[in-house]
Amino acid sequence: METAFIHTPLGIAKLEGDADGLVSISVLNDSITPSPIIPEILEDAVYQLQEYFKGQRDSFSLTLNPAGTDFQKKVWDALQQIPYGKTISYLELSKILGDVKAIRAVAAANGKNPLWIVVPCHRVIGSDGSLTGYAGGLHRKKWLLAHESPAKQQSLF
Repeated sequence: METAFIHTPLGIAKLEGDADGLVSISVLNDSITPSPIIPEILEDAVYQLQEYFKGQRDSFSLTLNPAGTDFQKKVWDALQQIPYGKTISYLELSKILGDVKAIRAVAAANGKNPLWIVVPCHRVIGSDGSLTGYAGGLHRKKWLLAHESPAKQQSLF
């Protein structure tokens, strides 16, 4: 398993992966020095994340290999279908997955997403439009949604 730490506008991201694909991307609250050398197996993921943060990428083309249950993987696959700049509710996601009663299980699987940003769990919000729980912190979820918003706030000064 190879590991890299990179600087992002939201903190240091930790990437882990091997020849079978990207296993995890997480944002850290700790002050960790970015990796001086990126392992070759993670170079494409780093490049694509850098493009995303520069506003030059709205989808990812990476081989993913997260560890999880079949149900979690089904939820994570569904998350990847949410278009850039759009949001859906946990209820809508449950309907897409075919079981409205599974809303709590869907929310739990969403919260265990190991692939920050690439599997866009930040695009799932409460039915009332509220920014509900986010493992990376609500301030990061708010930033990501604003970053992806088609209507950018203009400065008056």
